[in-house]
Amino acid sequence: MPELPEVETTRRGIAPHLIGRRIVSVTLRRADLRWPIPREITELLPGQRIDEVERRAKYLLLHTHAGSALMHLGMTGVLRVLPPDVAPGIHDHFDMLLEPLQGDRPRLLRFTDPRRFGCLLWQAPGTTHELLADLGPEPLTDAFDGDLLWHRSRGRKAAVKLFLMDNAIVVGVGNIYASEALFAAGIDPRRPAGSVSRARYQRLAGEVKRILAWAIERGGTTLRDFLNPDGAPGYFFRELFVYGREGEPCKVCGSAIRQQVIGQRSTFWCPKCQK
Repeated sequence: MPELPEVETTRRGIAPHLIGRRIVSVTLRRADLRWPIPREITELLPGQRIDEVERRAKYLLLHTHAGSALMHLGMTGVLRVLPPDVAPGIHDHFDMLLEPLQGDRPRLLRFTDPRRFGCLLWQAPGTTHELLADLGPEPLTDAFDGDLLWHRSRGRKAAVKLFLMDNAIVVGVGNIYASEALFAAGIDPRRPAGSVSRARYQRLAGEVKRILAWAIERGGTTLRDFLNPDGAPGYFFRELFVYGREGEPCKVCGSAIRQQVIGQRSTFWCPKCQK
């Protein structure tokens, strides 16, 4: 599933081609994705200018005066900006035709999602969609730090990895990045969240910020052409220390990486480096 860096990579890839353009029309090839697509998408969005492309957690929002289109990539979703004459495929579920800017040509924002776990929803002006209402702070902002983690973790018996992945605590720290950040901070992912010290949470918050920022930067350097109709966007190249490396030697100490399912998610850690 695309995690925060992939979604941010997508936002940075499409935003320059969308901001300032008016939406001429919206073509829906099905009435629903993960949830039904609300009528406002076809009734209110056409004719509106896209003023901003925002990412909140793993959601993308196209902001206009009339409201915002709220999108999630799901597990297999891809957004691309294409020439309007590119024929849709079987998994291309919606198009937004964009007017040309001066000296440019029309463009098409197309959403492709073979498994249909993505979504296209609507957020009215001056409101916050219910999917966004209870989210924690963004991890790359000053609102997220070790003090927040320490205070919110007091008395919690759940594993620290599950605590870190709770979107009500902080958004966007998915399975891969939780495993990698806990390794970098030297914290056993199975430890009760309430048993981790303030100092160790300070280090963990710093590692979350560092790893996510690095992954976003790598995404920018390996990004394929978002205007290419024949390919999907390329995401960052993962140089992982523990995730997906069960039984392989730790890159730091040489111990065999272990794996265990915690909260229905595969968790990886080094038994020597993480305590």
